[in-house]
Amino acid sequence: MLWDIFCRVIDNHGDLGVCWRLSADLASRGHQVRLWVDQADALAWMAPQGHSQVWVRPWHDSLDAKQPMSQVWVEGFGCELPEHFTQWAALKHARSMSQHLPVWLNLEYLSAEPYVERCHKLPSPVMSGPLKGQTKWFFYPGFTPQTGGLIREAHLQFDSLGASPGAASKPLPPQVCQTTLFCYEPAALSQALQLASLSGPMHRWHIAHGRGAAAFDQALISLPPLAPQVQFEKIPPISQAEFDALLAQSDLNFVRGEDSLVRALWAGKAFVWQIYPQEDGAHGPKLEAFLEWLEAPDSLRQFHRVWNGLTPEPLPEIDLPSWQMCVQKAQQRLLQQHDLVSQLLQFVSEKG
Repeated sequence: MLWDIFCRVIDNHGDLGVCWRLSADLASRGHQVRLWVDQADALAWMAPQGHSQVWVRPWHDSLDAKQPMSQVWVEGFGCELPEHFTQWAALKHARSMSQHLPVWLNLEYLSAEPYVERCHKLPSPVMSGPLKGQTKWFFYPGFTPQTGGLIREAHLQFDSLGASPGAASKPLPPQVCQTTLFCYEPAALSQALQLASLSGPMHRWHIAHGRGAAAFDQALISLPPLAPQVQFEKIPPISQAEFDALLAQSDLNFVRGEDSLVRALWAGKAFVWQIYPQEDGAHGPKLEAFLEWLEAPDSLRQFHRVWNGLTPEPLPEIDLPSWQMCVQKAQQRLLQQHDLVSQLLQFVSEKG
């Protein structure tokens, strides 16, 4: 099938990361994708090889009458379709005399909160515009069988423990403990640097580019000199495949947003998630719902709460063996469920 997927980059490129993974996964299964993006520059490092079956189109790049109508439209994270596209589609539909428009989906944000299961696959009537009277459908990613699942590409392989290649259990702490840091600006970062650096005889930090790297530099200023066996490496912008491999090779992963959270789960290593902060405090219940689904041990829950600025207590000690076991058990539960793209294809076949 031909898919139109729409993505507006709100902040930090995480939305683009998810939409590219979705597009590439569909393309790997033989589908064709027109990916509409308002800021596509990050794809130069995020997906430098591209994909022959994915065509990246500028957000305002209109289609002419010769371009084919797709079978599926996907609004990434609830972005509205471009006005020029809805006008083109309405005209194309009227001229074709077809009774049905493509299956129209609103791919929502990831959450473990109860409303996701209630709202997944609900219809939403279009009340205005050239396509008034049509229906689009809510499609919610999630962590339970009653949701749309997570992106899990076919090339991912897992061992008997559920861990991905390079992420199998090994004695902890290892001779060289590796930590990947991908975060916003957590107030507890200085504490975390001190705690994690005690996790092994040697400790190597991989610092991802962006806001987290700037926060890391500021945190170091406030600290006394760390032991010489603590090493730091700044990571430039790297491809999604390289980032996934980095998570799998690390012993502890600090991740943020949505895309890297899912990749940390597939890496099967201990991780700490910094949820995107919201002014109304909605990120607090969202984090607690995730920790409940994760069945996180008390130390991991407390670390998350402090890391996300929800409680003023000091960070608890890092318990790598317990945290990794928790993640691998959660991963095994996820592997019993259908992945996001497989569920999308099934839903489209039912509605098309």
